[in-house]
Amino acid sequence: MAKLFAQIRIIAGALALAFVVATAMPVAAQQPSSVNPTAAAVKEQQLLQQLNKIEGRGTIPDVKSYTLEQPAGREWREYRTVTLKWIGGIAILGILALLTIYYLWHGSMRIESGRSGRKILRFNVFERFVHWLTGVTFVILGITGLNMTFGRSLILPWLGASAFSEWTEWGKFAHNYISFAFTTGVVLMFLMWVARNLPTHADIVWFKSGGGMFGGEEPPAHKFNGGEKLIFWISMLGGGAVAVTGYILLFPFYGTTVSGMELAQVVHSTVALLYVAAMFVHFYMGTIGVEGAFEAMADGTVDVNWAKERHRLWYEEETQPGAAQGQAMRPAE
Repeated sequence: MAKLFAQIRIIAGALALAFVVATAMPVAAQQPSSVNPTAAAVKEQQLLQQLNKIEGRGTIPDVKSYTLEQPAGREWREYRTVTLKWIGGIAILGILALLTIYYLWHGSMRIESGRSGRKILRFNVFERFVHWLTGVTFVILGITGLNMTFGRSLILPWLGASAFSEWTEWGKFAHNYISFAFTTGVVLMFLMWVARNLPTHADIVWFKSGGGMFGGEEPPAHKFNGGEKLIFWISMLGGGAVAVTGYILLFPFYGTTVSGMELAQVVHSTVALLYVAAMFVHFYMGTIGVEGAFEAMADGTVDVNWAKERHRLWYEEETQPGAAQGQAMRPAE
């Protein structure tokens, strides 16, 4: 009996061996004699060129997360980290250099006939409030926005990683929430002053003469001259563009895609940097560039001689018989 069991075990083992060999042969027949993973595998760049992106599979509802790589992301990163810095640096430093050279050459634009000792109301309380609301929030947004572009290069090395992270985090919060006040200011400024900032023939004359900035008498102007109207429209168009694209970034993927978000960021950052550069001209002209200009937004009044020399058409309009503004002239304190 023991001999019979031994023979059965031998036969069973032979059958098992034959089964394993038989099932393995088709698999072996499918394998090439030699494998070259580098040549056989599809290269990443080929996939990107054919599919424009590399996608995986997932189980979560957000199908955007399935995209692993896309060439547009690399182009966006190159623009964000290199090109944008060049655009901002050239625009801002260029404007500051030109203003410095002009000031050293020409100095402030003085009231040629001297101060009269009498004041005329130029901006009321509400107009000044809206202006300062927009201006202060713009400065905060500008500083925190510039930090996002240049902070890692200019601030991080001397501030340190920990302090820079803290500053950037709070700056981002400020940038997000103060944007609502800035947008409100831009809308109110548009409603208040758009009628006064429509182009007129006087603006053409003003630009032809360079606004008196390079010698000669400043041409007559209405309440806003050609240069101020240009700044107004830069503020309205630039402010509108950064507001719209900023809210697209603040509330991502509401009706847009990854590519749409990348485009919004490119527009937002580029327009913002050019906007900041242009506003340096406004800051200069409203402070040290033009004598007496800052007073218009400080207490709302300007010297009568300043009004005659810089905005003669507006002065004549406001002081003609029957004009309500005519009663606003008073001695300077």
